[in-house]
Amino acid sequence: METKLNQIVIAAETAIKGAQSIHELMNLKSEYIGKKSEVMNVMKTLGSLSPEERPAVGKIINIAKQKIEALIDEKENDLKEKEYLKTLQDSKLDMGMPGYAIQYGSLHPLTIVWREIEDIFISMGFDIAEGYDIEDEFHNFDALNTPEDHPSRNLADTFYIKDDVLLRTQTSTVQIRTMEKYQPPIKIISPGRCYRNDRPDASHSPAFHQVEALVVDENITFQDLRDTLNTFVKKMFGSHMKSRFRPHFFPFTEPSAEIDISCVNCGGKGCAICKNSGWLEMGGAGMVDPNVLNKLGIDAEKYSGFAFGLGIDRITILKYNIPGLRILYENDIRFLKQFTFNN
Repeated sequence: METKLNQIVIAAETAIKGAQSIHELMNLKSEYIGKKSEVMNVMKTLGSLSPEERPAVGKIINIAKQKIEALIDEKENDLKEKEYLKTLQDSKLDMGMPGYAIQYGSLHPLTIVWREIEDIFISMGFDIAEGYDIEDEFHNFDALNTPEDHPSRNLADTFYIKDDVLLRTQTSTVQIRTMEKYQPPIKIISPGRCYRNDRPDASHSPAFHQVEALVVDENITFQDLRDTLNTFVKKMFGSHMKSRFRPHFFPFTEPSAEIDISCVNCGGKGCAICKNSGWLEMGGAGMVDPNVLNKLGIDAEKYSGFAFGLGIDRITILKYNIPGLRILYENDIRFLKQFTFNN
C-alpha cells in the first residue's frame, strides 16, 4: 500500500508541475485528492484492516495527501504570479510612472462656521442642545408667547404639514423643550436648520440655519446678555469688532433688542454693504418673558434668563465676505474649493 501511495505522489508531482493554468490545476486536485481520487480509494480500504494496522496506514495516507496538497499550493502561487506579470506586460503599465495626486474635499463654509460657533460657546460654558425639525404649534408658537393672529403663523410664512404640525421656523423650540425637561440652571445653545416660506434670493431661503441661546438662572441680567454677545462677536470676527443693541420687540422676550456689529467691510466707516451706517444686523435678543417661564413651570419670581438668536448663514456670509445667500446652497465646486484651508 505504501508503494502504491508513493507512485500516486510521483505521478501527481509530474502532472502538477506540467499544469499550465489554474483551471487545469484544479482538475488535477480533484483527480488526485478529490472525493473520487485514488488517494481516497486507498483510504476507503482502512475499514478492512485490523485495529492495530489502521493508525500506521492512516498516517501514511495523510502524509501522501499532504505532499500532494503542498505541491498544488506551490504551483497555484507560481501560476498566479505568472498571470500577474503577464497582465502587467500586456497592459504596458509603467511602474516607475508617478501616480495621480489625490484630491481632497473640503468642509462646507456653513459647517466650518457652525463648528466654530459651537467651540466658542462651549468655551463659555454652554452645552449643545438639539431638537426636531418637525414641530407642533405649541412648541413653535404658543410656548413662545406668540399670539394666534401673529403673521408668522400664517400659511404664507410657515410650512404646515397638517393642522398643528409644521417645519420649525426657529430653533427656539429646543429652548422650550429644554425648559420642559430641566429646571434651572440652564445654559445652552441650539444650532440647527429652520424653514420659512420665503422665495430664494440674495438674502432669503426657504431653508436656513440658526443658532439660539438660552440662559436661565438666579440673578441673570441684561448685562449678562450684553457681555455674552460681545464676547462671541470678538471671538468670531476679531477683537477689533464692536457690537451694539437697538430696542426691538419679540413676543418671547421683554425687554428685547436687535444685535448689530460694526461693518466687516468698512470697519464702521460706512459703505454700500452697510448702507453707509457702519453697522450690520446680526439677530435678535432679550430677557426671557416671565410668561414663558411661568408657562413652563419655572418660577419667574426666583429665576430670570436671556435668549438670543443668530443666523449661521448670515455669520458665514459676513465672515467670508460672500456676496449672497444663494451661493451657499448651489454646490458650485469652484466656490467650495476656496475653503480647503480650513480642513
